[in-house]
Amino acid sequence: MKLHNLKPSDGATKTRKRVGRGPGSGTGKTSGRGEKGQNARSGGGVRPIFEGGQTPLFRTIPKRGFTNARFKKEFAIINVSDLNKFEDGSVVTLELLKEMGLIKKELSGLKVLGNGDFDKKITVKVSKISETAREKIEKSGGKVEVI
Repeated sequence: MKLHNLKPSDGATKTRKRVGRGPGSGTGKTSGRGEKGQNARSGGGVRPIFEGGQTPLFRTIPKRGFTNARFKKEFAIINVSDLNKFEDGSVVTLELLKEMGLIKKELSGLKVLGNGDFDKKITVKVSKISETAREKIEKSGGKVEVI
């Protein structure tokens, strides 16, 4: 087999529909857009939820309840197994983790989760921490400071 012998298998490729290409193509003149009207114009058409001037469905349905989406806090998350990279006696903060590239954004703070093994004596300064993570850090002789 050589490169010049390679071709796609039958039915794998279709020829592109070339609209507006005169007699024989089947889509000449108006190019399949019909005659006149908003959809026939260049740049024409309506947005996906437009219902022809009728009051759209999303406006007819009553709005209920409260959503906290605008005010929710997102935390940068890290597992205790990732903290094994630090030496004994070091103080782990959000800035240090970002500097080392363990987290990308600071967001609303740092949360430590208890996934993995941990065996260092370090001080961790965090916004939130899970109970299993706290147990693992304190069991190995470290300290947890919630800021």
